Amino acid sequence: MVDNLEYNKDNIKYIVELQKTELSQSLKYASYIQKALLPTENALEFLLPEHILIYLPRDIVGGDFYWVSKKGNLVFIAIADCTGHGVPGAFLSILGITFLHQIIDRYDCNSAANVLNVLRESFMKSLNQTGSEKEQKDGIDMAFCILDRETNILQYAGAFNPFYIIKNGNQLIEIAGNKMPIGIAADNEISFTNHIVNLDKGDMIYLFTDGFVDQFGGPLGKKFKYRPFRNLFLNICKLPMEDQKTSLLKTLNDWKKELPQLDDILIFGFRY
Repeated sequence: MVDNLEYNKDNIKYIVELQKTELSQSLKYASYIQKALLPTENALEFLLPEHILIYLPRDIVGGDFYWVSKKGNLVFIAIADCTGHGVPGAFLSILGITFLHQIIDRYDCNSAANVLNVLRESFMKSLNQTGSEKEQKDGIDMAFCILDRETNILQYAGAFNPFYIIKNGNQLIEIAGNKMPIGIAADNEISFTNHIVNLDKGDMIYLFTDGFVDQFGGPLGKKFKYRPFRNLFLNICKLPMEDQKTSLLKTLNDWKKELPQLDDILIFGFRY
């Protein structure tokens, strides 16, 4: 009887470990698929030669994604944070990337706000979002830009996520996104706001999700927050891209130390 009990315990342990291994392998394979949908480093280098990218999913797969594309003389840039992280967030990120490709291919995308409006409708339709109290309020927070190098104009529209531009190495301008997601919102739907920024040579643009600023750490175990985040960009904006990346990662690691990463972290910046 005892031997049989021990056998059963060992058998259950073996099954659990096998399932854990299979799940881990499946997630790793899923991460390859997700990464294959993201722009390659060569594509980023071609479209935005002076850029910085920090992409740190909390889990093997993540809900944050970055997307860059080109059509004519326009460069499109999206930095996004999907509801949740891990597998649910990864599913939504694939939807977001797919819809962005379709929108850029099919429509005359002369307005960043219009792209977000169409993306919202596509997202809501695909998830059958009607505003019912019982349905899941899944969505995407996003900073979306259209860069026109011929006119030196950058358009920005945001779903919660803000936009930073630093001029002359010391003037940080923040433009806030609309307080509504790509997806169903609590209030009546309105158009996203289209912001137009005139760029000068040497301007630094930063787009990001909230994983860095919401990370707990420091001597009191509190969130990093936005004011130190803005000051960090002001301190590093004149540095070469690789040095900026090194500084951001060092600051993050020094801040959180042994505390776990709470969310996906994504920062994308480029010098005009």
